[in-house]
Amino acid sequence: MNQAGTIGHAPSVRVGPPVKQPMAEVDKYQKLWAGQRYRQASPGEQLALTFLEQAQPEKDAEVIDFGCGTGRGALALALFGGMRVKMLDFTSNCLDPEVAAACESQPTRISFKQHDLTKTIEESAAYGYCCDVMEHIPTVDVPFVLLNILGSAHHVFFNISTVPDRMGADIGEELHLTVKPTSWWLERLKEAGAVVHWSQTQPESCLVYCSAWKDAADLVKTGVINVSEDIINEQVRQNIEAGWVQASPFDRQDREIILLAGGPSMRTQVDKIKELRESGCALVTVNGAYGWALEQGLHPSAQIVLDAREFNARFTQPIHETCRYLIASQCHPSTLKDLPKERTYLWHSGLNEANEKLIAERGLPYFPIPGGSTVVLRALPLLRMLGYARMHLFGFDSCVAEDAHHAYPQAENDKQTAIPVACGGRVFQCVPWQVSQASEFRDLVKFMGDEIELAVYGDGLIAHMLQTGADMFDNLKED
Repeated sequence: MNQAGTIGHAPSVRVGPPVKQPMAEVDKYQKLWAGQRYRQASPGEQLALTFLEQAQPEKDAEVIDFGCGTGRGALALALFGGMRVKMLDFTSNCLDPEVAAACESQPTRISFKQHDLTKTIEESAAYGYCCDVMEHIPTVDVPFVLLNILGSAHHVFFNISTVPDRMGADIGEELHLTVKPTSWWLERLKEAGAVVHWSQTQPESCLVYCSAWKDAADLVKTGVINVSEDIINEQVRQNIEAGWVQASPFDRQDREIILLAGGPSMRTQVDKIKELRESGCALVTVNGAYGWALEQGLHPSAQIVLDAREFNARFTQPIHETCRYLIASQCHPSTLKDLPKERTYLWHSGLNEANEKLIAERGLPYFPIPGGSTVVLRALPLLRMLGYARMHLFGFDSCVAEDAHHAYPQAENDKQTAIPVACGGRVFQCVPWQVSQASEFRDLVKFMGDEIELAVYGDGLIAHMLQTGADMFDNLKED
């Protein structure tokens, strides 16, 4: 009560103007792009030639423009660099009219997709172009955006402003949310796993050209054997003592071989495989391609198995009445169980001294098969030893296609993470063993290239490697 004995009113509260809520990031730029002033400057357009000078991309190489804005920078890369450009931006109204028109008229050369760079990027390319973008990212999100960009493009060119923005005042908002010096950005790139090839500090920005993916040789070095050496040695001993016939060299034969390597592209080549089979080619399968071939009504002439793990005994089932079985001596004995003695041959991918001695004591021939870490890379020299020099390879993709690593289910490979691999202007998604296989295949061709003739079908990494090499050779001849 107040002094007059009446109930007093509560003290009045002064109410000021409502507190301004920050505008959502995407709304900021939708509003800015709706006008013309924000479009006047285009760092991506100004720096296109600098990027091309640093990257020196091949004609038709793919590049992603991360945060493309007006798209004039992307258009410059397409026109002056002959590149195929994929533009990404989180606003829908950023493109200049002429760039939008180019997307309609030349969709194979330049395209646009609305995407938030803080989210996983599905696209991949050999090159990345990111101008006037990173300074707009909230500092807390910078590591995630860098990882997304570096995980989608092998070589990336960045232009990053190092000063506060001047255009945010037009809408009463701050635009540059991460204003840091060149040294800070270089440290963030290093933390993200990038290797910086070139950088330059300018008065109001920094330029960086870097790479992030591991070289194939590094992945080969980090590969691990899936069965211990002691287990392999014991399985070799058991198989030698079991008295299986040893594979031996034969003179060169005229008959051609179809080799089914198991990759996803086999599914699109069934008619061609059957055509070659009907023309008289022998049909050789490896691992799960054996069961796949039987499902297609194809009867393998031979099945090759290398893997030493016990569960791979499934690769010799069911036994086919006319098939020969070429089984590595390191395989688990259950892989050879119930195989016909007269149609089964043991071969060796390399033995230790004790097992070599065991073979010598039994008076058996010993012809070790060189090659790489996968069954196909051993199958090629094995078949050449048996006299076959002309081979048609199907499913030798060494890459993932539509999220499939094989033409058939193979659960042990399902949880492997694919990484982008650049070759000849294209990017392929490959799990680590596929990267190793592609690298080792290159070495195998150098080793025995004059001894075999290969036709690799499909549109996978291996076929593209061979085509790229052939194109380079043709260009050298023309020069």
